[in-house]
Amino acid sequence: MRIRWTLIALTGSLLIGSTFGARSARSPSATEVAFLHVNVIPMTAERILEDHTVLVRGDRIVEIGPSARVNVPEGAVRIEGRGYYLLPGLGEMHGHIPPPQAPREYLEAILFLYLSNGVTTVRGMLGAPGQLELRERANRGEILSPTLYLAGPSFSDASINSPEEAIARVREQKQQGWDLLKIHPGLTREEYDAMARTAKEVGMRWVGHVPAAVGIVHALEMGQETIDHLDGYIEYLEGDKGPLDRAKLEDIVRRTREAGAWVVPTMALWEVLIGARDLETLLAYPELRYMPPQVVESWTRAHRARLSDPQYDRKRAERIAANRKEILRALHRGGVRILFGTDAPQQFSVPGFSIHREIPVMLECGLTPYEILQTATRNVGEYFRHKDRFGTIEVGARADLILVKGNPLSDLGHLKHLAGVMVRGRWIAEAEIQQRLERLAATYRAGSPSR
Repeated sequence: MRIRWTLIALTGSLLIGSTFGARSARSPSATEVAFLHVNVIPMTAERILEDHTVLVRGDRIVEIGPSARVNVPEGAVRIEGRGYYLLPGLGEMHGHIPPPQAPREYLEAILFLYLSNGVTTVRGMLGAPGQLELRERANRGEILSPTLYLAGPSFSDASINSPEEAIARVREQKQQGWDLLKIHPGLTREEYDAMARTAKEVGMRWVGHVPAAVGIVHALEMGQETIDHLDGYIEYLEGDKGPLDRAKLEDIVRRTREAGAWVVPTMALWEVLIGARDLETLLAYPELRYMPPQVVESWTRAHRARLSDPQYDRKRAERIAANRKEILRALHRGGVRILFGTDAPQQFSVPGFSIHREIPVMLECGLTPYEILQTATRNVGEYFRHKDRFGTIEVGARADLILVKGNPLSDLGHLKHLAGVMVRGRWIAEAEIQQRLERLAATYRAGSPSR
């Protein structure tokens, strides 16, 4: 399920470097921007502050109030928000960032695709050597990018062969400065426990998959902070075989809540990976034009192979997909904290655009529009509260904002219609977003073979 970077490297010469250059991302740190007469959705509660003005200085929100009471400084950039809705930027809590050896133009394009859909924070879930420098450049605003928090190279059966190696890897990644430890399948219980004990000792968080030898119950007992892809729940509940055992489901929901773990469901992507979505539907996604055709071709081959596998069972795939929805519905009703994530870029999960594939599935699982927004804004800020203050519109919070043309609390489809995005105080207007997207799509049309 990992992207083949050797394949992606073939596309490097196809992109126009000037389109995504770092120079355009820079803006004076002291710039003041005022959003005038806007409807503010602060995400501190389910409410709308009508006809408000929000003043930003540098990368911080410095004043919020009724428009008649806020004095906008002379020389401030004024953005007319009448009839629009301002809310915090969104978080992608299971995203991926190309490694440094990927072509620079491709890397910058991926970062921009997140921003083009209002994703202003990305938790990168598979680190690579050299990526910490990219994180610092991105977070200083030297390149146009969401704010990045990165997990290090993963712990898996390919990287860890003993408890001692697990211990050494934790200490190494702590010393290097990674934000998180990423768990992949394949660890033995002894290796996992050695990793977990050492992570607690040195103050590192560990997140991601639940190895089969560990299981969801033990992972929760050991303190895994996020369970991504709902990993381990289907296996524990035998959700591939038939209806879920209600008592057992309620018990694992209780265990998850009491453990204080978060879940990052990545529902839409998992329906692709288990073969519950038709290839024709996936190939009709219009956002595929923003990915290298070679990458789309690799996704297509992988899905065809999945559906043609002799062991593939469409009814089983649909049963798992339905049971995953039931699990998420129960976790939500049971008070388990949820973080928004889509696992992009991944098979037919295009950065930024993938949020619009995930939202409908979450609605099916019983979350309201406000609750879904909360998983992508306030909850993300709470999760990273030890790093910075963001995810709500409050004085002192990081100025990550999206300006939407309609009320997302009544219809999350309005998130597709942005008037602009602000990341760390840098404003990107709709016209610039569309221009960059069109240039990217045109470059792929002109320089790559059709799929």
